[in-house]
Amino acid sequence: MTLETKVLSTDILIIGGGTAGCYAAYILGQRSDYHVLIVEKANIRRSGCLAAGVNALNAYITDGHTLQDYVDYAKRDAQGIAREDLLLSMSGRLNEVTEELERLGLVILKNEDGSYASRGWRNIKINGENIKPLLANAASSQPNVAVLNHVNITDYFLEDGTVRGAYGFDVNAPVFYEIHAKAVLIATGGAAGLYRPNNPGFSKHKLWYPPFNTGAGYAMGILAGAEMTTFEMRFIALRCKDTIAPVGTIAQGILASQVNAKGEEYENRYDRTTSGRLYGTVMENREGRGPCFLKTAGISKEQETDLYKAYLNMAPSQTLKWLEDECGPSGKNVEIEGTEPYIVGGHTASGYWVDENRRTTLQGLFAAGDVAGGCPQKYVTGALAEAEIAAEAMMRYLSDGVFGNCAVGEHTKTQKGSHEQKSGYAYAGAGRKDDSDRFEEDSPKKKQEYEAYLSKSRTVIDIDQAEEAMQAIMDQYAGGIRTDYRYSETGLKEADRRIRLLQEEIPSLRAETMYDLLRIYELRERLVVCRTLLAHMAARKETRWHGFAENTDYPRTDPRFEKYVNSRYRNGQIEIIYRDIKTGDGREKP
Repeated sequence: MTLETKVLSTDILIIGGGTAGCYAAYILGQRSDYHVLIVEKANIRRSGCLAAGVNALNAYITDGHTLQDYVDYAKRDAQGIAREDLLLSMSGRLNEVTEELERLGLVILKNEDGSYASRGWRNIKINGENIKPLLANAASSQPNVAVLNHVNITDYFLEDGTVRGAYGFDVNAPVFYEIHAKAVLIATGGAAGLYRPNNPGFSKHKLWYPPFNTGAGYAMGILAGAEMTTFEMRFIALRCKDTIAPVGTIAQGILASQVNAKGEEYENRYDRTTSGRLYGTVMENREGRGPCFLKTAGISKEQETDLYKAYLNMAPSQTLKWLEDECGPSGKNVEIEGTEPYIVGGHTASGYWVDENRRTTLQGLFAAGDVAGGCPQKYVTGALAEAEIAAEAMMRYLSDGVFGNCAVGEHTKTQKGSHEQKSGYAYAGAGRKDDSDRFEEDSPKKKQEYEAYLSKSRTVIDIDQAEEAMQAIMDQYAGGIRTDYRYSETGLKEADRRIRLLQEEIPSLRAETMYDLLRIYELRERLVVCRTLLAHMAARKETRWHGFAENTDYPRTDPRFEKYVNSRYRNGQIEIIYRDIKTGDGREKP
């Protein structure tokens, strides 16, 4: 198969049309005339983590609390491995972006006095089934924003350490894309599917995190030499058994406690952190007091009805399970279990190493949302806040190339119409900018790489087999469900050896369709992320997050490792970088 080539140009390229990508485009449309192109491998209307909707915004500063309260909560939950400067800059915008969502049409539940109805001190209730279409419409309706759906970006183009654009392909049609840009925002999702899931086989799609989030943004940054941070802080969700529906709706909505098979409340035996609640459940099962549950038996019919409605709005399989069993939560406790591990910067500190402007270590590249590291517990509103911060920084970058540290709450004064250059998004020959010999040399090579997969007549191993092998390796040797999230140095070395062997098989894979080509690159992305994850896990010689990462060689927390574990990929090797933690006004620099 020979691919048609299309060359595009834009001022700002946004890779990923999820929560952060759409909001960044909306902000850029509202405040500038720079031309923006969103490239999304699905369709921005229902892509990303918000595709199915949510029923709460989990990051909001309610009355009586301060920004520092949220920062302290996030740092405590991360056992100190979190960037205070990033948390402060994000927290200062949480309420503002929430109000903007409401102006855009999001239904936020209210108390009788008109205040937002809260679900705990940092959560508010919403009717969020349409939250993603709402964000997609806000972005695409801007006159200077264009959207390219169903195009998968695989690699950045770099010139002298500066990101000048990206390469990709149409997932439906035989088209190769070469995209030139003056600034790039990476806003893709985290990485799911690295480990064997709870429900393999027919139900392998039943994950906590979207299965189409494969770590593409991480992998592109790793391969381009960006500095990455804290991959070893994996996220493992505590969920309703079988349906993998969220437990927070029950735990916070009706204040249900965790109980073991004997009916004993066990939460107070362990840390009351996100990882601690999972760890307690794992330990109760391991010591023979499982299975474990959320105590819902005996709740009122009104509470039960509220739970039915809440899950229909976000995880309908849980409501359907209750109806199928003919026994709702009021008649029977809800069994809970942990999922497989994920790498996701919206909940943990995993991702690109960025400064306060969300600028990465690669010139011209910014990051927001799940791929931006150092800022855990950002959730939906935190991703929006980071998108706004990055959008403002990109406007400054294109305007004068000067970066200043943006104080909490400070906003860029750039106005629409203030730029003389109003460049467009066009095919080759119509306003291409920043062309270079390097771009012209590398473009055919990347196209040929894509075409090589589409030209093979046979293959020794197929995509499904390679993916299942990867998940089995990670599950057994790198702390998956099979080992109760425990791992050793020997196991990590064996996992890395086997993952490298799988990487060597990637060039031999065959793609019959463009969708097959997409799956090959998704597998490549996951394998790249796996190797970086393994290096980070081996470098943190302690157990800091019980439940999330149990290092059997170093089972205790070691104060010598109260630091960031960072990495950079160079010459085929992953170099580990340890960085000290700074607090207060200390600025972390890329």
